Amino acid sequence: MNPVWIAAGICLLGMAALLAAEYAGSATGKAVAKPIASTAFIAVALLNGAWSTPYGQAVVVALVFSWFGDVFLLSQDRKMFLGGLVAFLLGHVAFGAAFVLNGVLWLWVLGAAVPLLGVFEAVRRWLVPRVEPKMKAPVMTYMVVITAMVALAAGAVAVTDEPLYLVAATMFFVSDLAVARDRFVAPGFANRTWGLPLYYGAQILFGLSVAL
Repeated sequence: MNPVWIAAGICLLGMAALLAAEYAGSATGKAVAKPIASTAFIAVALLNGAWSTPYGQAVVVALVFSWFGDVFLLSQDRKMFLGGLVAFLLGHVAFGAAFVLNGVLWLWVLGAAVPLLGVFEAVRRWLVPRVEPKMKAPVMTYMVVITAMVALAAGAVAVTDEPLYLVAATMFFVSDLAVARDRFVAPGFANRTWGLPLYYGAQILFGLSVAL
């Protein structure tokens, strides 16, 4: 069996275990399942030959930042949440850099930015009033960076004719809405039921994209 698919399967099984631990409220279960699932998506990229291209190398860097973000978010402490936010922000910067290294059509980036600005404004109006004052600037900065990452993914599709980049980036964007909703709007297990599958699915797709 292809080791890439084994790693992807481990990631999905780890995600399922994480969901079960979240439902049960098991801190130990989360502390075990989450790093396993997140390590597995890095393995997907590496086993897929990521280190052989600049794009793949940037994707690995992004996935490593995501791994640290996942670990930081195991804690409910505000400082740890901020650390996770910074780690994921750097991950999105690395994903954006990966797209640029792979080649983007800047006209498409600008074109995608127009509807994305509308989405950005809708999310801002929904989310930012609910964020505590000290977190407003970091959250806004994060929103700008992830929106730019999705726009760059659209530009990458224009060059490569491969929609996987945009699919993965969009899934990551939407999964972050689940994190934001859980942290600032309406905490609860329901946020994990759609946020975690989208997040881990996105990371696996990014890992698979290095072989395109």
